[in-house]
Amino acid sequence: MRVQYNIAYQTVFGEDLILNIIHGKTGHKESISRYRMSTNDGLHWTCEVNSQDERGAVEDYYYSVERDGCEVRCEWKTIPHRLELTGGKNAAYTVYDHWVDMPEDSYRYTTVFSDCIYHRERTPMRASTYSRTLRIKVRAPQLRAGETLVISGDVPTLGSWNLQKAVRMTEHNINEWVVNLDASKLKTDTVELKFAVVSDAPDFVPFWEEGLNRKISIPSMKSGEITVYELPQAFFPIPNTRCAGTLVPVFSLRSAGSFGVGDFGDLKQMIDWVSSTRQRVLQLLPINDTTITHTWTDSYPYSCISIYALHPQFVDLRSLPALKDKVAAEHFNTLQNELNGLDKIDYERVNEAKTAYLRLLFDQEGSRMMSTQGFKNFFEEEQYWLVPYARYCHLRDTEGTADFSRWKGNEQWKEADRAALSSPRTKAYKEVAFYYFVQYILDRQMADAHTYARNRGVVLKGDIPIGVNRYSCDVWQEPEYFHLNGQAGAPPDGFSANGQNWGFPTYNWEAMLKDGCRWWIRRFSNMAKYFDAYRIDHVLGFFRIWEIPSHAVHGLLGQFAPALGMTREEIEAYGLHWQEELFTQPFIMDWVLERIFKEHADEVRRLYVVPTHDGRYKMHPDYDTQRKVEAAFEGKTSDKDIWIRDGLYALISDVLFVRDHRDTDKFHPRISVQLDFIYESLYDSDKFVFNKLYNDYYYRRNNQFWYYEAMKKLPILVQATRMMACAEDLGMVPDCVSWVMNELKILSLELQSMPKNPDVRFGILAHNPYRSVCTISSHDMPTLRQWWDEDINRTQAYYNTVLYRGGAAPHPLPGWLARDIVAQHLACPSMLCILSIQDWMAIDESLRLDDPDAERINIPANPKHYWRYRMHVSLEDLMERNDFNYDITNLIAQSGR
Repeated sequence: MRVQYNIAYQTVFGEDLILNIIHGKTGHKESISRYRMSTNDGLHWTCEVNSQDERGAVEDYYYSVERDGCEVRCEWKTIPHRLELTGGKNAAYTVYDHWVDMPEDSYRYTTVFSDCIYHRERTPMRASTYSRTLRIKVRAPQLRAGETLVISGDVPTLGSWNLQKAVRMTEHNINEWVVNLDASKLKTDTVELKFAVVSDAPDFVPFWEEGLNRKISIPSMKSGEITVYELPQAFFPIPNTRCAGTLVPVFSLRSAGSFGVGDFGDLKQMIDWVSSTRQRVLQLLPINDTTITHTWTDSYPYSCISIYALHPQFVDLRSLPALKDKVAAEHFNTLQNELNGLDKIDYERVNEAKTAYLRLLFDQEGSRMMSTQGFKNFFEEEQYWLVPYARYCHLRDTEGTADFSRWKGNEQWKEADRAALSSPRTKAYKEVAFYYFVQYILDRQMADAHTYARNRGVVLKGDIPIGVNRYSCDVWQEPEYFHLNGQAGAPPDGFSANGQNWGFPTYNWEAMLKDGCRWWIRRFSNMAKYFDAYRIDHVLGFFRIWEIPSHAVHGLLGQFAPALGMTREEIEAYGLHWQEELFTQPFIMDWVLERIFKEHADEVRRLYVVPTHDGRYKMHPDYDTQRKVEAAFEGKTSDKDIWIRDGLYALISDVLFVRDHRDTDKFHPRISVQLDFIYESLYDSDKFVFNKLYNDYYYRRNNQFWYYEAMKKLPILVQATRMMACAEDLGMVPDCVSWVMNELKILSLELQSMPKNPDVRFGILAHNPYRSVCTISSHDMPTLRQWWDEDINRTQAYYNTVLYRGGAAPHPLPGWLARDIVAQHLACPSMLCILSIQDWMAIDESLRLDDPDAERINIPANPKHYWRYRMHVSLEDLMERNDFNYDITNLIAQSGR
């Protein structure tokens, strides 16, 4: 059959338009046929394709612009154009398309709306029985569940403007509706038409699209011809959808049947509670495996060892076959009761117990479960990562360390090992089969929870950590994607005065971009199996990451990477005379030592520094990096030792400029140096010049550069799945971040206590953009109740100027006032208002914990924080708290969410 594609697109000299027909995917890579289009005027482009597809086939395609053999622009590919070839093999199609950029309401095409909130069944288009067919296509993303698009117009075929006789359309693609009309009955050259929304629900009042009537020309057609008009999107007077939700880590859930930690069975109970209180979103922290040391330090959920593997602690033992060994079963039953009664998670005992249980179950059920078709399908689909992961886990445990540089002969994954590890008959397979078994169970349970959430109309929102552990399976398998000579972190902020050093390797973006970010696409695609929305942790890392040298402990000696470092000549052009030793070496003088170490200053002079010239000192070679100092003070915990250790850290980071990590002739002004002694020592005139240089560097110099860096990566990732993209865009945010997020329609994170507008002390909730997530506190922050008592003066200002209440602010925060704060947040314009379970409970004084400090999940300033918060109320009890649940339901209803 013949298909002629037509599109109007204004090009410039040297540009060509390309038609890209998608033939499906092989793995994560699309198979695409490319056709160069022709034009006579640079505006109207056409291309004819003789399709070999069978009748009933579906062709998805998109257009792109090419210059000098390189693609310079393409359409929004998440929802491509669709053409059903419903005619016979001799049918001739003439298609008139229009260029589709990412729409402002692209969020409506995500699975959040199409599969959770406004789920509608899509049906294939029926074959046309007309001799001449006019096909109309239009996108109408605003329609809700149960609603149908109809077309009406000024001819009898379209009902003559009578909605009772309007022609119903078919939703053949996400938010795209189509209808075939008998062209022989359209006895006119031009038809006026309009779209409307109808529903079979009782008392539903149909309504028309906004704007003037549409006019289309009816072409002259021969028998067997099908003309397809793709019309611009239809808009309706429907208010924006706003939803409420809850944030809670899976590990924090508690039920009568959990095993001392929340699991995927508890997750389904939490979904029930969310749904029953009129909420629509349940946000989780990362659920990937983090097992490095088998100690409590592995409780950090943002330090995953695999971007694919799920954490074994989340397995729901209740849904698995019972242990046949009665003695073992009774032992685990007793242990479950003991661990489940603890106020907080005992990470080590819980994981030891669950692993032991799974080992016994593997011996009992492994052969049977792994011979099922379900397991075989899972293994076939996931073997790319599953086989190396299982091998990694086996070596980690047999070698006694996750530091693969110490695995003699196995310092890196060997692809040649895959065959033996994939055959059930080999010894190598039997050594790792347990890990296949566990991941299969976890995958089935989490996928089941995801389906359960969709059926209840609840959106599961996941979390994608910005980094991976330095000793992770991902680094072991694909080291070319990582820089191991640096550490990822964050510059100083309200969470940590010294910055944050996460210890993760930084990404080798050059290598990742070379293959089209395949590693990230696989990562996002894997997330889409379990979630419909996701939070990009530290989205600033896609613009630039705070890269800390491997010899540093704190984050102050870091620099943004990539970034445009400054030459000596550029620095001097600002008026600051360049003095390399003074500016780049630690500034150590007697008065500095006295101020930092006080009565210990003489000891520091004697042991840790060496005099140089003009009253200055340098660090002793044995202590001239923070890592050397850390090693020297290992195990020393007295107040004096900690004082001296932290003071030495501060001395080492007291520099005015940091030398670029990759170009030794370039420099970066050290972050927050205005609080240090080297800055204090400058003349006032030099301080003025340095501040000008500093502000230019951090807030202006790199803006355009970072914009282009982000636009190399984020468009690929945002369009890799139909999950809704939300970003954690807090911290030291350059202007270009909002440019990119607006362009890609990524939801921002809005906290009233951390306003993005520097001119206000507290954010104005009414000014929140619609495409945003509003919250009161995140897992990295104090809860609302903690925040209320942290800074009395700040709280008083908030009480008087934001809540508009007179007198002294009450302390601790009463439930009625917490309810008022929650209500104000729910009323804001943000699409999503997601509150932590602790902040929801703050409104009920009979339900919340007496000690607000016991509700804190994480303290970012402490890199060794133990993540062990558990809800103090079981999910069964929570469902029975009728007053509390009614209060939440009422608050959400009143807010219009």
